[in-house]
Amino acid sequence: MDRSGKGGVGRRTFLGAASAGALTATLAGCLGGGGDDGLTIGHLAPTDNPLGIGSTRTAEMAVEELNEDGGFNGEEAELITRDTRTDPAEAQNVTEELIQQENVNLLIGTFNSETTQSILDLTAEFDVPFMITGSAAPSLITDSVGSDYEQYKNIFRIGPINSDFQAESIADYCTYLNDRHGWSRVAFLRDQAEWTTPFGDQIPDLLSERGLDLVYEDALSIEGTDFSPVMSDINDSDADFVLRFFAHIDGGDMLTRWHEGQYEFGIEGVHVSGMLPSYNEAYNGAATYETTSQSGAAGVAPITERTESFVSDYASRYQDEEESPIRAPMYMGFNTYDGISVFKEVVDGIGTTSTRDNLDDFVDEMLGVDFTGVAGQVSFYGEDAEYPHDVQEERGDDGTVTNYPVTQWVSETELECVYPEQYRTAEHQMPPWMQ
Repeated sequence: MDRSGKGGVGRRTFLGAASAGALTATLAGCLGGGGDDGLTIGHLAPTDNPLGIGSTRTAEMAVEELNEDGGFNGEEAELITRDTRTDPAEAQNVTEELIQQENVNLLIGTFNSETTQSILDLTAEFDVPFMITGSAAPSLITDSVGSDYEQYKNIFRIGPINSDFQAESIADYCTYLNDRHGWSRVAFLRDQAEWTTPFGDQIPDLLSERGLDLVYEDALSIEGTDFSPVMSDINDSDADFVLRFFAHIDGGDMLTRWHEGQYEFGIEGVHVSGMLPSYNEAYNGAATYETTSQSGAAGVAPITERTESFVSDYASRYQDEEESPIRAPMYMGFNTYDGISVFKEVVDGIGTTSTRDNLDDFVDEMLGVDFTGVAGQVSFYGEDAEYPHDVQEERGDDGTVTNYPVTQWVSETELECVYPEQYRTAEHQMPPWMQ
């Protein structure tokens, strides 16, 4: 398998790039018994978004593979996907349907933190195990499981690591950039969204502790941003690179201006749109030399012994589909696949799929999980930790966080993993006009 991303997406239409209709109910009733008659897994995702499409597909892969491999404590699972539309009210509606009408034994998924937050009380009220696979806000854990353990003990985060750990990891990555290129002056941009609040709170101090200078800072509206004045302001700040955190904002216009104007700064950090395997082709190579952190490093590095084969299987299965993502599922898909695999291990361990009637046993077994997934090792913090039931960060010998790898576009179709060292497939490249 090569690292290219097959499948097109409109230059300004990431969030609406794919049709939802076929995917929303694709799997209902086709993978085994469910509802009152059997084991049912409810999957929640924005299915008009490539991120949600990738998650839906990997949920399908996991359920089919595990059903064929003896099932979940001997039972076949039915998978039902519902479209959250990245809207809290809609997420509540479809979650209530899955709980009350479909009698799900597990809920898994959700993307943006605001949508995830809107359904926490509902899942807790009915004792439904809920695995978060796309939302990073620490408050999703600290304000639920961390504030009332007995009420919210049904909630776990499979990935990604929370934004507090992400901020620390990215700050250490900035140290790598300083060591490699001598870059020390940082401009800082972020979505105006819940998941980026920890970055706003922590990044300035984290950079200062590492001897780096914050020379520009702004939080951008997710309703639409004119990048012309932003680029001008960053240029005037004499920054060596931009550290940006975009999940709701498509930074394609920023990248196009960057290449066309050959601005004298790098573009680093997190860019969810840029994780789409066909993204750089859609923007005619404008993303080349930008980086983004992402779970599983898009499958271009052996994060575990399972990572690359998982992405190869995904690509083989969906290579003829029209909707992106084709070559790799994007970060939420990695986490969703791992979550369903963990669920099998746990119900096998407790000897029942009746998770809602045996929630204490389910929780105890979850807290003992140490699972090698496709995105990394999966284990959880316990009741008395700062982030109870959150996925644990992994650390290298030097203490730096390692399970938030950074990838860089090095051509229109090729990605490399540039950080951390143990997963690096290539050193970070400076744009040629800066050399």
